[in-house]
Amino acid sequence: MNNLNQPLPRREMLRISSLAATGLLLSPAFAPLFAAASERRFKIGACDWSIGKMGSPESFEIAKEIGLDGVQVSYGTAKDDMKLRLPEVQQTFKAASKKAGVEVASLAIGELNNVPYKSDPRTIAWVNDVPEVCRAMSTKVVLLAFFGNGDLRGDDAGKAEVVRRLKEVAPRAEKAGVILGIESWLSAEEHLEIINKVGSPAVKVYYDVCNSNDRGYDIYREIRSLGNRICEFHAKENGALLGQGKVDFQKVREAMDDIKYRGWIQIEGAIPPGGQMLESYRANNRFLRGVLA
Repeated sequence: MNNLNQPLPRREMLRISSLAATGLLLSPAFAPLFAAASERRFKIGACDWSIGKMGSPESFEIAKEIGLDGVQVSYGTAKDDMKLRLPEVQQTFKAASKKAGVEVASLAIGELNNVPYKSDPRTIAWVNDVPEVCRAMSTKVVLLAFFGNGDLRGDDAGKAEVVRRLKEVAPRAEKAGVILGIESWLSAEEHLEIINKVGSPAVKVYYDVCNSNDRGYDIYREIRSLGNRICEFHAKENGALLGQGKVDFQKVREAMDDIKYRGWIQIEGAIPPGGQMLESYRANNRFLRGVLA
């Protein structure tokens, strides 16, 4: 969804006013400022769990209120056996997306934090069905989470089993044009080791700038070293609005420019203590669009 109803940061308004006064705003160089959502280099969404509507079609209306382009939709839980695999559930989400004018940006299997892909046999079918579900939902990326019970740090056997399982599903993902994005506490080098062992362009890194920054990694160097191995980004802060925490998003933008990243950035977390979700996410959206303009 285009975000023309959201106010721009004051600095950006002054810059545009100045350009308009000199006639430079008519230059093709400034066309991206007013490009339609489908033509913009970046699109901004939010995780459905972060806007209080995990696994619910209502997430699209909330995203519309915030002024977002899309929603990262939860695949399901162990309790509902990954409900997004059901055609009737897919239709419900697609109808809600169309009605709100907000895209299905990507999918996420957060339940892998509780039911680990590295060890639980149920997860094989969950992930193996991803290519078909993504195709049905008209999206290309699914986040595979490796936190909590699924943590891979110091677990060589777990890493080896993840590699084995990804090797099996990767050809189907390639054929469907779908990317399986690994999000974990691992460093860029450790992620690359897994990706290289799988040996498929369908397996990439889902990069969360806050998680990696909290682990002490040089996120600006890591983004550049991973390059086109990054499939999508989480823009996050724990306990602060974007731009008011530990991550320098201007430097993140510069690193994205260096690797020529083009695609979705999903806002996650980024609500200060006592803050309201809707108000915080509108502020986060405005901030991020200012950085990415």
